Amino acid sequence: MHPAPWVRELPRGLAAVDAFLAVAHLPHPLFLDSARRDPLLGRYSFVAADPFAALVENGQTPDALGRLKQKMSHWQSATVEGLPPFQGGAAGLWSYDLAGQLERVPPARIDEFQVPRLAIGYYDIVAAFDHVTSQAWLISHGWPETDPGRREARAEARLAQFAEVIARGRPRKLPEPVEQLAPLAVSQLAPQFPVQGPAALTSSFSREDYLRAVARAIEYIHAGDIFQVNLAQRLLHPARKKPLELYLDLRVRNPAPFAGYFDVGPYQIASASPERFLAVRGREVETRPIKGTRLRAGQPEADLFTADQLKASAKDRSENVMIVDLLRNDLSKVCEADSLRVTGLCRLETYQYVLHLVSEVRGRLRDECDAWDLLRGAFPGGSITGAPKPRAMEIIAELEPTARGPYCGSLGYVGFDGAMDTSILIRTITAGRGWWQAPVGGGIVAASQPADEYAETWHKAEGLLRAM
Repeated sequence: MHPAPWVRELPRGLAAVDAFLAVAHLPHPLFLDSARRDPLLGRYSFVAADPFAALVENGQTPDALGRLKQKMSHWQSATVEGLPPFQGGAAGLWSYDLAGQLERVPPARIDEFQVPRLAIGYYDIVAAFDHVTSQAWLISHGWPETDPGRREARAEARLAQFAEVIARGRPRKLPEPVEQLAPLAVSQLAPQFPVQGPAALTSSFSREDYLRAVARAIEYIHAGDIFQVNLAQRLLHPARKKPLELYLDLRVRNPAPFAGYFDVGPYQIASASPERFLAVRGREVETRPIKGTRLRAGQPEADLFTADQLKASAKDRSENVMIVDLLRNDLSKVCEADSLRVTGLCRLETYQYVLHLVSEVRGRLRDECDAWDLLRGAFPGGSITGAPKPRAMEIIAELEPTARGPYCGSLGYVGFDGAMDTSILIRTITAGRGWWQAPVGGGIVAASQPADEYAETWHKAEGLLRAM
């Protein structure tokens, strides 16, 4: 029987963003932020900081996921029923480029930023918010202490410490990141091309080069290599304000149910993701792939027309169904065969600037499998790679000039109780080395038109550019 954590209730009505800003000066602050309220997908937010241990991987050590799982085996706890699902655990960043440890995928041609492949904090204390009831709690486990008496004393001390810091409220002045590396000069960057938008904005592709990359991807599809592949251009802009200020603008201008901010150290992740990657509750598994996007017109009548057009699109529906099949296959590696079911197919969801088609696949973990096995079997998400996944990732490495870094990786947690929730890092800006990276992409299928695919990347960039 694993021990339960200690709990202290926070003042009712406390805003999660205020609690986060109060602790943002501590090491490795993490905000899993349901900035877009929704009783199902956006009910909870979580604030954590000052982990008692951390694991940062730059790709040199094999089997980083195995090391994570092994470390977590030392700290296991029960949950307190009735409270939000994340009550402490391993949380942070799994970058897309971690895929090189899971599949035989060549590295990106250029990786000038060298963002860690993996950056995880072990958080013994979490502030958990329920937006439906307007309640919040501090939850502490007392790890890494293992002696029961010392563990309880540490848990109580941490509860008191964080309650005091949060009670002070948000600071008058937003803190700078604790770790900073020297800015990269333009001469140190991959070749950049001027594009539409702010004057200082550049891309890893010229428009013509992106159209050629899409055309090459379509050739691979006709040759039988793949059914679909995701291609992205990396937008780059000089940093103009503090990363925290950037995120505060992003969460207001482009609210999303799986938004988040994470200070990796020399880099900061600011995400407005609408997409859940993997969730585990007990033995139940859920994934919610997004495929199919249209830019909103900003007027209700026009949005209704756009929604009907998206729902009727055979191309977008086929994109979505392909990824649903891929994810069913990924989940089958760790789930009971008769438990896999598609509980939603190509449902329409509305966001600040775009409409999406979203599906939902569920399953039940086999007795011998856990969240770590699920992550290993399904990472990175099929919706942002393509099908078949290994060949799609090889083509991404060939056609995209720069490393994706955090983009298309995941932000989230695996709890001390084995629960998990992770996002797909799309609509995401990575700050660091004097720059903001904001890759945007889309799925390419046989029916794709290169100019339309290029335009779709800009639809997805709208909220990011407004925050910049």
